[in-house]
Amino acid sequence: MAFEVKTCVMVITMVTFMANLLLVVDANQQVPCYFIFGDSLVDNGNNNLLQSAAKSNYPPYGIDFPEGPTGRFTNGRTAVDVIAQLLGFEFFIPPFATTRGKDVILNGVNYASGGAGIRDETGQMLGDRFTMNRQLQNHQITISQIAFILGNEVAAANYLRKCIYTVTIGSNDYINNYLVPQFYSTSRQYNPEQYATVLTQQLSQQLRTLYGYGARKVALFGVGLAGCAPAEIARFPKTELPCLNWINGDVQLFNTRLKLLVDELNRDLIGSKFIYINVTGITSGNPYAAGFTVANETCCATSMLTKGRCNPNTVPCPDRSKYVFWDGFHPTDKTNVLVASRAYKAQTPFDAHPLDIGALARL
Repeated sequence: MAFEVKTCVMVITMVTFMANLLLVVDANQQVPCYFIFGDSLVDNGNNNLLQSAAKSNYPPYGIDFPEGPTGRFTNGRTAVDVIAQLLGFEFFIPPFATTRGKDVILNGVNYASGGAGIRDETGQMLGDRFTMNRQLQNHQITISQIAFILGNEVAAANYLRKCIYTVTIGSNDYINNYLVPQFYSTSRQYNPEQYATVLTQQLSQQLRTLYGYGARKVALFGVGLAGCAPAEIARFPKTELPCLNWINGDVQLFNTRLKLLVDELNRDLIGSKFIYINVTGITSGNPYAAGFTVANETCCATSMLTKGRCNPNTVPCPDRSKYVFWDGFHPTDKTNVLVASRAYKAQTPFDAHPLDIGALARL
């Protein structure tokens, strides 16, 4: 996820920046629970105890987060943390790895895992991770617990249909799969259009499984501009600047299919309402109009050894609000606020399809 710097300035009304929106959040919790599926963009600690290189539970991660380093791959909040605030939750949704107690479980669970992908082999070079399929298995455990707490499966189903679900997955299927031919064969098996189709088909089955588990209000986040990530720019020859447009083009093939999948699922699955969040659209345009001054460099020091993550115990840039990127792949708190705010309340007709998250919560 990144801003694509363009010479023609795209008029973005986000100049006021979404902080104003956070000041007028409805104090009442708008849905009974919030369940989160995804990768490192929204992981908040599920990888901490895994044998994995995809970890962020060390300084300077969390430098602007009240609890310090928690396993969030950013300096402060993730986008789903902000969405939880906008939905009126008093506390952030906890990770599955440490969720305990009926009151906590009934508010929702975060299953996201750094390195995870739609495909099971995605991210395996990083070590263990909860793939999308494993996250669905973990959700089954939670559902059983909710059914026990509420007394039966019918009560659990009635409860779950009122909840919000977000799915932020697919970035690693490119960055830690398709774009790493020395470890994975997918780029030799499929051309970019075929791969986007295969990914969408696999995700479709996973989302239908999620529907079978009781999900009815589901927001799918598109993959951002992976070709603008500092770690990707550093890894490939700098034939295109400021971004690698060929990577962005491959990812957009998936996003186009993801939006069509939303319409398909809404037709096929009775009582469901799936929506698509256009992360690429939200983060395209002129970053300077939103108050950023550094668009394609990292705020924290990174290295080949840490594979784009912050070097441990280093001092990051002093003004994080000026940076789009925190490390080689992940956005800063400010960028996450921008994306989450426009996902919750669309500023243009292109931000969300067919509804934004705020409208989804009111259904």
